[in-house]
Amino acid sequence: QVQLQESGGGLVQAGASLKLSCVASGPTSSSHATGWFRQAPGKERDFVAAIRRSSGSTVYADSVKGRFTISRDNAKNTVYLEMNSLTPEDTALYYCAVGTPILSAIRRSDMYHYWGQGTQVTVSA
Repeated sequence: QVQLQESGGGLVQAGASLKLSCVASGPTSSSHATGWFRQAPGKERDFVAAIRRSSGSTVYADSVKGRFTISRDNAKNTVYLEMNSLTPEDTALYYCAVGTPILSAIRRSDMYHYWGQGTQVTVSA
């Protein structure tokens, strides 16, 4: 069973940057993809970005494209989410998740089998 631990969240001002980390422990597979999702209070959990373990190919939500960058270090079993130009609308609990989604379904949260506990990101105006 894969276990995930997020870190790197915090309280920042608008325009600042943060870098989140997601460390995986347990069996990994070349077919895995890691996704970042976020959930603001009273809202649904939304897809943010995803990266495939084997190819490194990435997918982003339109709302973060050009501001966020997802990357991986397979040797460290770690996936990063670098977030720049943060706005108050980015305030949420950020989760990383691992699954084996096909490309057309990579944005779907139900395609991910393992989830971390989340790390809070709060952006003040």
